[in-house]
Formats: sequence, structure tokens, C-alpha cells
Amino acid sequence: MKDSSRETYQSSGEKDSDVEAQNSSLESKRKESSEPKDIPESEGQSQNDVQQLDPNLVTWDEPNDPENPKNWSFAARWRVTAIASAFTFIAPVSTTMTAPALVTIAQDLNINRPFYVSLTLSIFVLAYAFGPFISAPLSEIYGRRSVLQLFNLVAATAIGAGVLADVWRPEERGLSVSIYTLITLLSPTIGPLLGGFITEYSSWRWAFWAISILNGVIQATATFFFHETFAPAILGHRAKRLRKETGNPALHTKWEKPERTFLKIAQAAVARPFILLTTQPILQVLALYIAYTFGLVYLALVTFPLLWTERYNQSISISGLHYLALALGYIIGTQTCSRLIDKIYLRLRTTRGRGVGQPEYRLPMLIPGSLLLPIGLLWYGWSAQGGMHWIMPDIGICIFGVGVKYSLQCTQLYALDVYPTYAASASAGSMFLRSLAGFAFPLWAPYMYQTLDFGWGNSVLALVAVIVGVPIPFVLWRFGPGLRKKSPYAAGE
Repeated sequence: MKDSSRETYQSSGEKDSDVEAQNSSLESKRKESSEPKDIPESEGQSQNDVQQLDPNLVTWDEPNDPENPKNWSFAARWRVTAIASAFTFIAPVSTTMTAPALVTIAQDLNINRPFYVSLTLSIFVLAYAFGPFISAPLSEIYGRRSVLQLFNLVAATAIGAGVLADVWRPEERGLSVSIYTLITLLSPTIGPLLGGFITEYSSWRWAFWAISILNGVIQATATFFFHETFAPAILGHRAKRLRKETGNPALHTKWEKPERTFLKIAQAAVARPFILLTTQPILQVLALYIAYTFGLVYLALVTFPLLWTERYNQSISISGLHYLALALGYIIGTQTCSRLIDKIYLRLRTTRGRGVGQPEYRLPMLIPGSLLLPIGLLWYGWSAQGGMHWIMPDIGICIFGVGVKYSLQCTQLYALDVYPTYAASASAGSMFLRSLAGFAFPLWAPYMYQTLDFGWGNSVLALVAVIVGVPIPFVLWRFGPGLRKKSPYAAGE
């Protein structure tokens, strides 16, 4: 059984620290690190073999155990995916709905400096940099459901990635991650579109009221229809129930150890995203590229009002419609990437992996993504600077959106496959840099465009995108397997 709850078998008493080491390749080896060492099950070990080693171990009854989230019906798995995506949707909408209203807000509140005007939008993103460091690891202690309900917007994106890892097998994740990332990317474009009409025909204050009402509806839906997906939490409830039914206090899961006190678990879990981010080269590379890409997205969101209302003299509501060009790019990226990425993965698994999938098989589609992103920036910037018909900057931003979708979907799938058990913590580490970029980029964007204009400004951004993004798929393809072997958290070969 190759799910995240079966991929590690933690040895006890080797180290005082309770950060769990992960190796989902199912090879029998020990890792030397400051974290406690795990003994993965070999591929030949059956469920009965494991239980013979420890008859009191509570785990899945069989490979097709219906309580295992990966064995749920498609309808049940899509339901929790949809709800997790809804939380992920509402968070960026809350951030960006005020983008078209920045000028109006500045006038009403007497904000004169461009830095502070941009800060009214980007300050919201800063909370995402720190919230997931608490919420995501706690979801790996208490499960996804309770923490998602408690932390809501701040927890949504990081925990959502963990939910996908919980319920979908690697060969099934392409479509679910595609839709999940599409919703993540569409929401920053839908927010300004709605915010523009609300601001022009009502007031910018109603933008905040509307998003609060919608968030309440999603929260209520999750209360009744979102079930726990984290395997250790599900098995923990099963062990508790069996101890009560059988009167055998020795029954336990492989995560329940006497030396694992709440304090040690909490310290290790909260520290894990920092540990992953500072010790894992793979995550560092992915986080850097994702951060730069998200920074560009929020830079575009903030500068759109400047372009369309001041240079093209359009109204607030009409200027908001141009965000649909970015949304169209995301949709095109989803439709094409989702159809190809799983086919490429299965093809490479058959031809190169001899039936065994590798995370690196997610990387080929990152190559066109890393190229489309700078091409879109150049098209958008120079057509805007030249004052060309409005459709030309929209075409450029659409191409940019396709590149963003390719890049983020490939990197997120790769991260899920590399860190299956600690997907939420890896996502939290990545989100830290991503949120800092989303916070910082809009602050200096107005000054950059005032100095360089849209053409040369976007040329600089495109050059950095080429330098940062184009080598990544080749570097990870070449060095990724070796780095995973050396990591106590990552899946090996």
C-alpha cells in the first residue's frame, strides 16, 4: 500500500527530537540525521508482515480498506477536493477584490504616496507568510479538518496541498492538482473583476462585506461535508475506538509513541517547515521559482488599474474586465497542461521507470512554462508602452497566465511527489517565500514602471524569469534523484 500513512515506520528512542523522517520509496534503509530515524516498509512487505512484527499495531486492514482516503469513491474524494479548493479560492479573492478600488480608497482615506496605496492590498498577503507555519504542521498532528476549520483563510492553501496528497495517488493527481491550482490562480483575477463593479456601482466597503458573507457560506458547507483525510488522524481514531472496544490499552498506530509528548510533537511540527525550507535544496529551488512567479502575478494585479484607468482612460468596472485575460490564460494552461502532464508521467513511468513512477516525470511540462512566462511579460509590457489596441496587452497577459499555470502546476505536483507525507509542511515553507514576494513586489512596482515604463520594466522581469526558471527542470531532472536519496524527508527512488 503506497499511501502516506504506510510509507514510514518510525523507530522509537533513537533521538529526543520528534520530527519524523520520511522516505516513500519503500526501500529498507536508515537515515543518519538529527531527526528520529524511520524504517520504511520494503515493497515486499505485506500488511500481515507488518502486523506480525507488532501485533498491537493498528493500520489499514487491507490494501482496499474503505476508510483509507485513497480508497474513497471518486465522488467523496472530489467533494473534499472541491471544499479545500473553495477555501483556497476565497483567500486570494479576499486579497485582490480591492485592487480596482485602490484609487478610490486612497481618495477616501487621504492616502497620497504610491507605496502606501499598494500596501493596502499587499499587507493582506503578508499574513500568509507566517500563518501556515503553524496551521500546516498542526494539520499533520490533529488532522486537516479541525485545523482548516480553525485557521480558515490563512491555512487554506498550505493544508489544501496536504488534502490532495491524502486522497489522490500519484498517477491520479494531475487533474485534481490542475483544478486546485486553477482555482488558486483564478481567484486573484475574479476578485478584481467583482471588486471593480462593486466599487463603481456601490462602494469599496461592500467589497469587504461581500467577501465576508461568501466566506461564511464556505465555512458552513465545510462543517457538514468535509471529512478528515489525514491517514494518521483516521488511524488514531480507529486505535482509540479499538482500545475502548477490546480493552487492550497496547493498541497503537505507528505514530503513537509513549515518548511523543504533546510539547515535543508541537515543537517538531511547527519547526518542520523551517527545517524543510532551510535544509532541502529541492524545496529551496521550487520555493524560489514559485515565489518569483507569484510576485509577478501580484505585481500585474496591482499595476492593472494604473494601466487601464490612467493610460487607456477606462472606468473602474471596465478596467476590471481585463483581468479576464489573465483568467483565460489560466484556463488554457489548465486544459492543456492537465491533459499532458499525466500522460507524460505514465509514459515515462513505462519507458524509463519500468513501471515505477518518479517525481522527476512531472518536470517536462515545466520547460514550456518557463519560456511562456517571459514571452508573455515582453508582449504585455511593450504593447502597453506603445499604446497599442487594448487587445494586445491582454494577449500578452494571457500568454503570461499560461506560463504561470504550467510552472505552478508542475512544481506543485513535483513537490507533492517528493514530500508526500509532509506535503502541508513543504507547502508552508514554499508559501513563506511566495507570500513575501506577493507582499513586496507590488510595493516597488509603481516606482519601477515610473522609471522604466512598462516595456523596459517587463524586460527586466522577463530576463530574471529566464535566468531563474529555464534551468530548473534540467537541474532537478539531473540532480533531483540524488538529492531525494540524501533527504530524510523526501521520497527516494
